[in-house]
Amino acid sequence: MLFNSIDFIVFFAAFFSLYHFVLKEKTKLQNILLLVASYVFYAWANWKILPLLAATTAVFYFLGIAISGAKTEKREQLYTTLGIVFGVGVLLCFKYANFFISSFTDLFESFGLQTNPHTFKIIMPIGISFYTFRLLSYLIDIRQGKIEPTRDFVAFAAYVAFFPCILAGPIDRPATLIPQLKSRRIFDYSLAVDGLRQILWGLFKKMVIADGCAIYVNHVFDGDIYAQTASTLILAAVLFSFQMYGDFSGYSDMAIGIAKLLGFRVTKNFDFPYFAQNIAEFWRKWHISLTSWLTNYIFMPLSLTWRRWSKWGMILAIIVNFVVCGIWHGDNWTFVLWGFYHGLLFIPLILSGAMFKKYETTTYRWGFPKPNVLINIMITFGLITVGNIIFRAETLSHASEYFANIFDKSILSVPFKMNRDYYIPMCFNLAVMIIVEWFQRQKEHGLDLSGIKSHVVKFLIYYILLALIFVFGEFNVETFIYFQF
Repeated sequence: MLFNSIDFIVFFAAFFSLYHFVLKEKTKLQNILLLVASYVFYAWANWKILPLLAATTAVFYFLGIAISGAKTEKREQLYTTLGIVFGVGVLLCFKYANFFISSFTDLFESFGLQTNPHTFKIIMPIGISFYTFRLLSYLIDIRQGKIEPTRDFVAFAAYVAFFPCILAGPIDRPATLIPQLKSRRIFDYSLAVDGLRQILWGLFKKMVIADGCAIYVNHVFDGDIYAQTASTLILAAVLFSFQMYGDFSGYSDMAIGIAKLLGFRVTKNFDFPYFAQNIAEFWRKWHISLTSWLTNYIFMPLSLTWRRWSKWGMILAIIVNFVVCGIWHGDNWTFVLWGFYHGLLFIPLILSGAMFKKYETTTYRWGFPKPNVLINIMITFGLITVGNIIFRAETLSHASEYFANIFDKSILSVPFKMNRDYYIPMCFNLAVMIIVEWFQRQKEHGLDLSGIKSHVVKFLIYYILLALIFVFGEFNVETFIYFQF
């Protein structure tokens, strides 16, 4: 059930009416309804995976209480370790078992050893990476004394299965969402209006930008690489970077906007990352909830453990951190290499002491960036796009073929031509997104109109965006890229 589908509109309209009008200000009943709706929403993809979500939720609920009630440090550590092993074990089993089997089979066969493993296919539960990280952070935060365990099972289960965010984030920390679930909620008109604006902007980025770019990207990446010119491959890589951003940040905008309609404020997940001036700044702005999770639970502990090695300890910690980030994304060696690549990009920043440097975004009087800022942004975007080729490739050999064919004299040729009606609208819509987000980069999201008082101007903007969506949007509903992670 995708946010940009008729199914979801009907589902949400019925839920919203019950939530805000029938159960108005009845927090416990609202939470029960929210939990039921979240489970229906999750089961819509495949009802067979729902028991796993319910079972892991129950296990972590009781482990959280056990950690808090433990009488000794040793027993606290035991319960925490059991929870981490259980959570990571579930993730490895359901997300990576097929990967391990195929990798070992390939390894043995490369030495001429014939294998005949028992073939089976484990269905990967959708959203498992996102809700597992929520559960792990819950236990770790209890162990570190940052939060107290909740004894309200319904609120806890609703936190884990919160339907706007369960399939592709943001990954909210328990301290962010659980207190809101326990608090009295009323319909907030101004928050709801802002949520609708954010949903509209997310729809534009998904249906117009991401799905529009996907037409060209899929044609090139899924076709014969050797039959494409270097200029075609470069254009497809650039468009895939925009597809990734439009798809994932568009989903996050819609998820955050839907949460606002229900009276919740969830974690901001994107902060205009393609305007970053180095790779460290990019990761502070891209998939913020995952980046902060990895920073707190992977990078910081490792960097403290290896601090005696000074900058080299930090480099090793950042590389491990990003390899874990790559592995989190899926069961393919391309993701491991992608994570390793991003870790390597931090080495010059760490050695030069510029990892935490904040660049000043200098602009001309009319608001456009000055040359030094634009050059930094373009270099950073170029480095990200190189990594995205690895990310999009089906295999390591596919990625190597892609790079090999980029370095060809055909780089000066005209890229592959789609339908002549494709390029001008695509360039126009990309320009709209980039310009709007550049001038809105200090705001919460691209359609944050808090500084505009004229209702005429506001509605003109709404109608223009709706027109762009209906004229240029792709209505053959495409699933979101990050659902596979």
